[in-house]
Amino acid sequence: MPYQSHYSDHSYQASLFKFRVIVAVLICLLMLSGLLFRLAWLQIVDYKHFADLSENNRIRLMELPPTRGLIHDRNGVVLAENKPTFHLEIIPEQVDDMDATLTGLREIVTISDSEIERFKDQLRVRRSFQRISLRTRLNEEEVAKLAVNRHRFPGMDINARLSRYYPQGKAAAHAVGYVGRINRKELTVIDEGNYRGTSHIGKTGLEKYYEAELHGMVGRQKVEVNAQGRVLRAIDKVAPIAGNDLVLNLDIELQKIAEEMLGDFAGSVIAIEPHNGAVVVFVSKPGFDPNLFVHGISHKDYNALSHGVYKPLFNRAIFGQYPPGSTFKPFLALAGIEQRRFGVRESLHCKGHYLLPGDDTERKYRDWKKEGHGMVDLSKAIEQSCDVYFYELAYRMGIDSMHDFLAQFGFGAKTGIDLLGERRGLLPSRAWKKEKKRTVWYPGETLIAGIGQGYMLATPVQLAVATAALASRGEKIVPRLLKEIHVSGEDTVRSRDPSKTMIKLRRDSHWDVMFEAMKKVVHGTWGTARATGWGMKFKMAGKTGTAQVFGIAQDEEYDEETVAKKLRDHGLFIGFGPAEDPILAVAVVAENGEHGSKMAPIARQIIQRYMEKYSSASSK
Repeated sequence: MPYQSHYSDHSYQASLFKFRVIVAVLICLLMLSGLLFRLAWLQIVDYKHFADLSENNRIRLMELPPTRGLIHDRNGVVLAENKPTFHLEIIPEQVDDMDATLTGLREIVTISDSEIERFKDQLRVRRSFQRISLRTRLNEEEVAKLAVNRHRFPGMDINARLSRYYPQGKAAAHAVGYVGRINRKELTVIDEGNYRGTSHIGKTGLEKYYEAELHGMVGRQKVEVNAQGRVLRAIDKVAPIAGNDLVLNLDIELQKIAEEMLGDFAGSVIAIEPHNGAVVVFVSKPGFDPNLFVHGISHKDYNALSHGVYKPLFNRAIFGQYPPGSTFKPFLALAGIEQRRFGVRESLHCKGHYLLPGDDTERKYRDWKKEGHGMVDLSKAIEQSCDVYFYELAYRMGIDSMHDFLAQFGFGAKTGIDLLGERRGLLPSRAWKKEKKRTVWYPGETLIAGIGQGYMLATPVQLAVATAALASRGEKIVPRLLKEIHVSGEDTVRSRDPSKTMIKLRRDSHWDVMFEAMKKVVHGTWGTARATGWGMKFKMAGKTGTAQVFGIAQDEEYDEETVAKKLRDHGLFIGFGPAEDPILAVAVVAENGEHGSKMAPIARQIIQRYMEKYSSASSK
């Protein structure tokens, strides 16, 4: 065995140890250099980023939703206000497991499936740092339970919010409308920045039409929070700007009178000041409680409202289209004497039916009075609503002449009222039928149009506007529910001058002719609404109307006792008063109301009460 020196073995071990020490030192120096480099990078290069993150852990930006503007009637009665309620809200970015959080919260307070569904819809479209409401209208017990368990649910908070409340309930619901939760479609069209922190938006009526005025401007504040997310102090704040208050032309007392007098009938009542277009009464019946929609309505309640027999959600005042029936006759009579188709004192004989000249079929166009009215002139034709007179007048005029004159009163066109979705009604003509029906116009259809039947359709608002134009002797106005806007935080009141066009007649005396004829409807010996005129302290001009819901064969007679209620004639009435200087024009439509004479007392009561309240009212 060769000899090995202990010395040489020791040198080798020392060299190896030294090498390892050097490598270890180099590694340590390398790691230290990397640590120092990273520290420098974080402290210098990434300083702003991490400073922001650190600050955001301590500082939170909160949206301050504006207070929605109030809505009052013309006398200051509140129609829409805000009441404080507690809301359960969640900030998604602070929640690690959303499903577990929702499950845990449902064990503490009641949260319906529909509320969970709405929350998840909002979760998909809202940004993660924005608060999303999960439950509204928490009671005190629920607030206490959530407060005790708050530490278990990061991102959960309880906030006091102002919620919309409609103290008048059903009264004026179709005019005022309601607010509801912002849905996915609305999120795509609203100004997201101005709606942060806001969960509701106008859905129908004036709440929707004047959304921009009512909503206001969102505010923001920076707050310091602790590790549990509790607010310690406010650092900076930009206060929200409340929405503007609306004052309407509506009189809620008259509104309720009209609704009550309409009774069990579905229908509409509209009352307008003729010279400025102020809508004093806007009834669509049946109504609904708008408070049901503010915090979310159940599917059962919504289906009952939208698909019920009388469809309470259907705004009959602007959506309902009805044959105007005999309420159409004063306008046609005015057209006849204006266009010299009939003399003011010219008479014809009514024997209970009319035969179209040149018609070999000898089809009888019946008058409502089977035995006829005898000799009839314009005044008597209006007073007694003689159909035969207007068959002859319509035949002489022709459908296109009728169309052109009556369009001046707004038939067949939107009135421009400050509500969305208004329908146009229908004022037929030869061109219309050729375009829509692909066929020619028949002479018999002209006769039917002459008594406001057939293709003729009008909305209650159109009838009221046309009546107001008649009452003001040709001033056709754009109806307005809004009277003025009170700007938030300022002593500023904004209003709009009435928009009107003039209907010029060949002779102004023709207005007087029509006024006198319509006065006889209410105050004449044989007027169709003469019962309404008994005991009146003022003179009212008016016209009754009955619109058939279904056709009757020539050899049959209408028997209202045997006809199902939903197939009975509609009852209509238009009127204005006092007849000498009209200050209010009224249109009443009662579905299946059978006789327009039954609707005349509604107009009488509204005008009478209006005069008592506003004795100094004038055409300003």
